[in-house]
Amino acid sequence: MNSENSPSAPPPLVTAASITAVEGLLLVALAVLEMANLTGGRVTMGLTTAVFFAAFGVLLVGCGWLITRGHTWPRGPILLAQLIGLGLAWNLRGGETTVVSVVIAVVAVIVLAGMLHPASIEALNEADGAP
Repeated sequence: MNSENSPSAPPPLVTAASITAVEGLLLVALAVLEMANLTGGRVTMGLTTAVFFAAFGVLLVGCGWLITRGHTWPRGPILLAQLIGLGLAWNLRGGETTVVSVVIAVVAVIVLAGMLHPASIEALNEADGAP
């Protein structure tokens, strides 16, 4: 996938990467909102939360972009982010947060399915030089 003669990224991988990039952009947006809502009593907590969201969001956007261009190292952070999302969805289930929980779980499952699709695995293995 890295050279001009190699095939482009398969649709399941592009879908997973695109959704991952959107997740990253949403985390960056949450970081901005967190910074906008800093109050005197929680400056340290708000600042560290915003920095974490921004850094993780930028990482996910970068991983989503790089994985479609033949880089294989982003596969780990993308998969880890989805597993964290499934854990978060599990913790948010029930009550007023059920809809949020379902959305997070569905998104995570779609990305995991795209990343673990045989065409995606084959394309990443080819990019990694595996036979």
